This record gives sequence, C-alpha cells and structure tokens, in this order.
Amino acid sequence: MTKRTESRSGVVIEQRRTPVQERSKDRVNLILSVAAEVISEVGVEGAKTSEIARRAGISLASLYRYFPNKSAIVKAIAEQHIEKLDKQMKSFVQDFDLEHGFDQLIDTYARFYREEPGYKEIWSGVEAMPELQELDLGQLYDNAQDISEKAREVFPRMDQDRLWLICVMLPRICSGTLRLAMNMDEPKAAMMLQELKLMLKAYLREKGARQK
Repeated sequence: MTKRTESRSGVVIEQRRTPVQERSKDRVNLILSVAAEVISEVGVEGAKTSEIARRAGISLASLYRYFPNKSAIVKAIAEQHIEKLDKQMKSFVQDFDLEHGFDQLIDTYARFYREEPGYKEIWSGVEAMPELQELDLGQLYDNAQDISEKAREVFPRMDQDRLWLICVMLPRICSGTLRLAMNMDEPKAAMMLQELKLMLKAYLREKGARQK
C-alpha cells in the first residue's frame, strides 16, 4: 500500500509503501533507527538520505522505495516518538495524580530528550518544520481532550471550555520549557525543571482552592 500526503510546500511527506511482510518491516525499522542516529549526530538539516542508506547497508534506490525524501523519514520518526510517549500520557491520565503525576511526566519527557535518538533535534525545531506542526498540534489537542475529561472529576465547577484550554496551555508550557532546558547544561536544566514543577503545582493548587 502506498500512502501519499503533501505538505503545504507541495513536498510528499508520507511513506511510499506501508510494509506488510516481516522483511519489509525490518527494513523500514532499520532505516528509521539509522536515520535517528544520523540526526542525533548532525541535526535534521545536516542529515542526508545517502548517508542514511550507506549506514543502513542498502542502496539509495531501496531507501526511496519506502520513503520519497528526508521529510518523510523525519515524520515517521516523529510518529514513533509520539507512539512511545503516548503510553506515558495514558498512564498519567489513568492515575491523574496532580501532586506527583506532572513531576513524573516532566521527568519522562526530559529523559526522552536526553536518551531517545533524534528526539531533541526533531522536536526542538518543530516550529520550522511545517510537516510536523499538524502532527504536533493534533497530539496536543488529543491529549488535552483526554486530560480535561479526567480533570472534570477534580474541577467539577469549572467551565468545560476553560478547562480544555488550561489542558492545552499547561502541556505546551511544559513542552516549551523542556525544549529550552534540554539545550542547557545539566545543572541548569535540572534547576529549570524543578522551577517548572513548582510553578505547575502552585497553579493547580490555586485552581483547586477556588473550587472549594
């Protein structure tokens, strides 16, 4: 099966084919794994499909049978990142521990920035990559919907639209602060994340007090 989607610039950004056989799935996973490593080393702009193919041990023509260009590869890696982090978000929504849950979620995302190949380089530049902006916003709004539905149990008197907006705002504030912190040295990053946690707790406690 071939998937085809064009960005606003007219560049095709989806996989040419969705792998069905195990061998093809392994080939796609290898391409994405190698690409993430290359992006970690040289950034999104510096990554070349020719180098990705070389390190993967395949021809450039073989790579292009699955991905038409680098943008499609970057988007596929970003989708893998979202899929991995979605498990953490679902756990947060399920428990919905406002005292410690946000702390754990922030720490999880911080580890992802430090340890997941390509994550920092791809998501730190999402604003400059039109092909990822829609993906980013879609995930933000989906998470906000799930969180706001759970939050109604804690804030039953709050206007529903206001609650949803808060659930959009807080993750975006956390995301922006994390991206900034991960470009600092570790001591400063740790201090910034600690301040972020304190700010979130203070905000949520104030909102909770108004409900009483």
